[in-house]
Amino acid sequence: MARKRRRNNRALLAMAALAGFCLPAPAAIIGTCTIMVGASGTMTVNPAIGILGSKQAGGSSASATVVASSTLCSLFNLLDCYSVSAPAPAAFSSAPSGGGTNVTFVSVFRLDGSGVDNNGGVPQRVVNGTHAMQVDLTATKSSGIFPAGSYQGIVTVLCE
Repeated sequence: MARKRRRNNRALLAMAALAGFCLPAPAAIIGTCTIMVGASGTMTVNPAIGILGSKQAGGSSASATVVASSTLCSLFNLLDCYSVSAPAPAAFSSAPSGGGTNVTFVSVFRLDGSGVDNNGGVPQRVVNGTHAMQVDLTATKSSGIFPAGSYQGIVTVLCE
């Protein structure tokens, strides 16, 4: 009988050891991505009063600084550890009555001073380091014109 118990104890010990390997391990933090908001942009209207945008004459881009830092990117020379994006909002955060109806939004962003507009909703990979980002938003009214008043649109910058 004593032998049977030892075999059972050994079998239980082996099963416990295997079970320990199967348990999920707590995730380790392997990097950070910090976004520092800079200047707000300014949207201006086109002559037909059907488009509000930061790329219109007199408008200005919003800015942000993204700092990506990942140990795995540094250790393994991976160039694509974080991605940034700036998707367009679904609506104005504030607008005068009727100003937000029949409106579509498009956002674009540029990284590190490049003149290349990236679609705001499409993530772009970034390497470790500091990256300057400029963000533009355009709102287009499909029918009618934008009524006079104050408008505000908020584009959220993401780093994932």
